[in-house]
Formats: sequence, C-alpha cells, structure tokens
Amino acid sequence: MASRLITGAAAGLVLAAAAACAPVDGSDGSAGSGGGRAERTLTVFAAASLTGTFEELGGRFERERPGTRVEFNFAGSSELANQIAEGAPADVFASADTHTMDTVADDGLTAGDPVVFVRNTLRIAVPPDNPAGVGSLSDLADSSVKVALCAEEVPCGAAAAEVLEAADLEVTPVSRERDVKAALTKAELGEVDAALVYRTDVRASGRVEGIAFPEAEQAANDYPIAVLDDAARPGLAREWTEFVRSDGAAEVFDDAGFTTG
Repeated sequence: MASRLITGAAAGLVLAAAAACAPVDGSDGSAGSGGGRAERTLTVFAAASLTGTFEELGGRFERERPGTRVEFNFAGSSELANQIAEGAPADVFASADTHTMDTVADDGLTAGDPVVFVRNTLRIAVPPDNPAGVGSLSDLADSSVKVALCAEEVPCGAAAAEVLEAADLEVTPVSRERDVKAALTKAELGEVDAALVYRTDVRASGRVEGIAFPEAEQAANDYPIAVLDDAARPGLAREWTEFVRSDGAAEVFDDAGFTTG
C-alpha cells in the first residue's frame, strides 16, 4: 500500500520538512510542472488503536483518488494533541476519546465541530496460556499478577482508571505504557500476566486471549475526528472524514471490533 507510517519523536521533524517542501494549494488539486496533476498528500494524526483500520482505509482512499497519498502519524492521543498544539503540520486528527479532542478544539485548532465515528471498549489481554489464571477484572488486584496499564494521560489509561474505580479495585501495574499498542506488546511477549487494552487490539493481535468484563461498558471510549484549522489540504481532509464515516468504512471498523452507528 502507498500509505506511509510516521511514528515516534521524529514525526514532527519529518512532517515539518514535508510541509516546507509541499506546494501551497488551497484547492487540493494542483498541476505539476509538466501539466499533469501533482501528488496530493493528506496528513492524518490518529490514535494508536486506529492503526490497522486506518491503514486499510488509507489504501482504499488512495486507490479511489489517483495521485493522492495518505500519511499517518499514529501515537497516543495526548501525544498527538501536544504535537498539534506545538504546530506540527496535520490535516486531520482522530482521537481515542472526546476529552483529548476537546482540548484541541477548545484551543481553536479544529475547523468545525469534531464528530464521533466509532466506539471502543476495554478487554483484559492475557498470554495464550494465561499463566496467572486471570478470569475477571478483580483478579488484576492480586499482587502476584503482573499487570500493564496505559499511562493515565492517554485514553486507554484513563478508561482503565475509570473501570477500576467503578469496581472499587486498586491495581498496581508493573509498567505504565505510552499507548495501547505498547501495553498490548507486554502481554504478547509474556512480560506481564495481563494488560488492559481495547477489544480491537485483542482481535487484531492474534497472540493474546481477550477476557470481557461488565465494567468495561462504564468506560467505553467514543472516537471523534476533525479537520484541523491549519490543514494544508482542507478539501481532501473533509473527504477523509466523510470517508471514514461511510457505510464501507463501517464494515471495516465492525470487523475490527469497533462499534459504529
């Protein structure tokens, strides 16, 4: 697929360099030096839990729009919000919770109101042999069970804190990870007995078992998306936000374990 993935601390520098070299084109359709249509690049900042679905949809979006390239920056939502606030060039932001999106919108960095497009819930991820015999959320409070949680400032960590509070449980994790993919990796590698991650991450992994628990519904995360105010490709950005809310995209999200509609 033509989509390129940008991750880590280098994202801001790479995207800034790309923006400096890109032609300014408010209509989203410029002509190259030979008279042909120049490549249009759309830059999407998205929560780490959207990696698989957005990469798949990005490929479809490009194929339906020849000459278009979608570049993704996947990371924890709070990290992405900080990058946007610091001026990192992006056209679209998709967050794993409404709180993080609200901080971006309240700073006047979105063009119009964000729109929720999917919902996700937590699952307990355990290694295939479930060495600690975890069967419920309360088992994570056992001091002998090694647990990985997301950092509290990112949506998966905030959701975990909410469900644990609702269940009146105190869990002391052996690690706090920067995003949900990092927490999932701990369980995949058997470095922890359990990790609180999203249902979609369990389904995409194939290397962990997922355990549902009723408290998860009390902290379901709505995912909003918005065109950013400084978007270099505002028209293309609007096309993307409409595309991810289409019936075709809903099938991709549903297959991944998200809730749509």
